[in-house]
Amino acid sequence: MRETADLNKKQFSSSNEVFEWLSNFINLERGQKPKSFRLDRMTALSELAGNPQKCAPSIHIAGSKGKGSVTGMITSILTSAGFRTARYMSPHVIDIRERLCLGDSYFSEEVYVCAGNELKNVTENLLPASKNPLFDAETPEGAEPTFWELLTFLFFLCARHANCDIMVVETGLGGRLDSTNVLEPLVSVITLIELEHTGMLGKTITAVAGEKAGIIKQGKPLVLARQCETALKVFKKVTEEKNSPLFYLPQITEISNIKVTKQVTDFILTFKSDNTALSLSVPIPGKVQAENAALAIAAINAAFLNSPESRAKISDGAFKDGLKNLNIPGRFEKLNPPGDTPSFIIDGAHTPESLDLCIETFCSLYGEGGVLLFGCAADKDATAMAKIAHSHFAKIIITTPGTFKMSDCAKVHEIFAQTAGCEKTRLIADTHEAIKTAREFAAEKRLPILGTGSFYLVSEIRKFVFCAGD
Repeated sequence: MRETADLNKKQFSSSNEVFEWLSNFINLERGQKPKSFRLDRMTALSELAGNPQKCAPSIHIAGSKGKGSVTGMITSILTSAGFRTARYMSPHVIDIRERLCLGDSYFSEEVYVCAGNELKNVTENLLPASKNPLFDAETPEGAEPTFWELLTFLFFLCARHANCDIMVVETGLGGRLDSTNVLEPLVSVITLIELEHTGMLGKTITAVAGEKAGIIKQGKPLVLARQCETALKVFKKVTEEKNSPLFYLPQITEISNIKVTKQVTDFILTFKSDNTALSLSVPIPGKVQAENAALAIAAINAAFLNSPESRAKISDGAFKDGLKNLNIPGRFEKLNPPGDTPSFIIDGAHTPESLDLCIETFCSLYGEGGVLLFGCAADKDATAMAKIAHSHFAKIIITTPGTFKMSDCAKVHEIFAQTAGCEKTRLIADTHEAIKTAREFAAEKRLPILGTGSFYLVSEIRKFVFCAGD
C-alpha cells in the first residue's frame, strides 16, 4: 500500500465518511454551468498527487448509450483473464461505491479510506499551499474543485492504492472536458452517439460527436460503435488528424444467431479479418447487448495490439466467462423471481434510441399493454420518448426520477398526456407512491411493469422494492 506524506493523522476511518465528505461538493447536477468544466483544474489536482491516473494502463469509454454496459463487460472479461482491474462508471444504482470498483466488487475499506485521506490532504493542504490561480475563489470559475473532479480523482487514487494492473474508465459527461480525460489510454472506445445534454455538449450531432471525440489520443486506436453518417464523419476526421487507427465495429465484426430470452442474450460474434467466431452469452436481455459485447471484445483486442504477452493471457474462455458472469444492476433487470407476477423490469433508458430498444425488448418478452413507470431529468427529450412509448402500454405513470438531478415531472406528464391521452396517463410526483400504485394496478390487471427513464429512478425503484422485502 502506497504511503503518502502528511497523513500521520487520519481524517477518515470508513468509506462512508469519505463519501459523506465528498457529497459536500455536489454541484454539477444541481446547476453547474458549462464554463465550470475545466480539464486544467483536474490536471493540477493530479499533479499534486503524483499523477495517479498514470498508475496503470487504461481503457477509456465515452458515448451516449451503452457505455456503462461496455465498461462493465470489459472489466468482467479482464478480471476473468486474471487482471486486477479497476472500474470507474456511473451512475450507481445501489451504493455509490459501485462507481469505483475492483472488478465488479468494491475496493477494500482500507483502499477507500487511504485514498480518501490522500484526497483530503491534497485539497485541504497541498492545493491551498500551491497557490494555483485555477482555484482562486475570486475568479468566476475558480474556488473549490467540483464533485465529479474529486470523485474521479478518488478513483485514480484507489486504483493506485490497490496496485491495479489496468483501469477501465467511463466518462461522466461528454469527453473533451470530462474529468477523466487526463488519461492517456491504450485505446479509446466510443459507443453510439445521440443528442444528449445539449446545454453542455451542443445542439447538433456534429457538436456532440465532437465533444465525445475529445477522448481520442494521438496515435492511439479508437474502437467505434455503429454511428449515423454525421457522427461517423466527425470521428473519421479526428482519427485522421491524430493519426489514430480506427476500428469501426460494423466493418470489423459480424453478429449473428441472436437469441433473446427473459434471462440472457445468446449470439455468435465473428471477426471478419480471420473469420474467428465466438459463441457468447450475456445475462442481460436485448439485441443491443450483443453489440455492446462485440464492442467490448474489439476494444480489448485493440488495447493489446502492441502487447502480445498481455493479449495472450486473454483466452476465448475469458471472453465467454467474463460476459457470462457480468453483473450490472439496473440493465434490464428483473426484480422479482422467475414465475412471480406481475413481472417488474427496470432499465436505465434515458435517450430516445435506448428507450426504443428497451421497449422493443420488453414487449417481445412480456407482451404489449403493460404498465410503464417513467421519469427523466429536465435535460432529456421527453417529447421524443413519449412518441416512442405511448402506444405500447395500457397505463403510464409519470413520477420524479429521484432528487439528484433537476427534473420537472409535471411537464413530462403534460407531454405524455398530450401524446398518449389523459385517461391512461397519470402523474404521481412522489416516487414511492408511484411505485406502489404501479404495482397495485399491475397486480389487479395481471400486467407486467417496466420502470425506466433516468437511472436515478431505476435506483429509487430498486431500493424501494427490496427494502419492502420483495
